[in-house]
Amino acid sequence: MSKIPKPAQRSLSLEVGDVLLQGDLTLPDAAEGLVLFAHGSGSSRFSPRNQQVARYFNDLGLATLLLDLLTEDEQDIDEVTRQFRFDIALLARRLTGVLDWLQQTEQLQELVIGLFGASTGAAAALICAAQRHHVVAAVVSRGGRTDLAGDALEHVHAPSLLIVGGEDDEVLALNRASLAQLTGIKRLEVVPGATHLFEEPGKLLVVAELAGEWFLRYLRQVP
Repeated sequence: MSKIPKPAQRSLSLEVGDVLLQGDLTLPDAAEGLVLFAHGSGSSRFSPRNQQVARYFNDLGLATLLLDLLTEDEQDIDEVTRQFRFDIALLARRLTGVLDWLQQTEQLQELVIGLFGASTGAAAALICAAQRHHVVAAVVSRGGRTDLAGDALEHVHAPSLLIVGGEDDEVLALNRASLAQLTGIKRLEVVPGATHLFEEPGKLLVVAELAGEWFLRYLRQVP
């Protein structure tokens, strides 16, 4: 039996504005789409949850870019002050800069792009989708503070899937309000028995399955 080749992996240092952002790119053979991760609320590209979801996407044939939107120094400060994780304008600006870099990189510019945002990173992803609607083909939010995207929600054209834990009452209420503001293709999926981080057995796999199905539908479709 022939072995399935492992996806190509490499670490990236991307100059965005006046900072260098670190990311990990995984590129399966014949990938048609790429999912750009936007972490939030103290998370990073090393988060086991983010990496588990990314591996699931890779197995579906989707490329992934796990990205830190803050520098190491900023992350250290944020752990104490929490001043950066809620600076949604900063996170969105940097995410948009990375998106522009992808569009200018020969090996990657043909890939259809989706955004996967968690917590405050979901707000940045939605703002980015509103500002680059000709580039972003789909958005998925996991336990996202979608409300922090504000008026940008009305300008998101990409099909958007909001996934929230059934036991995450406050965020669920915020996502229901956000869903009403979104004007394009949209869906809210509530995962029964899951809390904010989907730490309960099997719940993160449900997130990955829902998100993977969404990205396959909208990243691989023929324009």
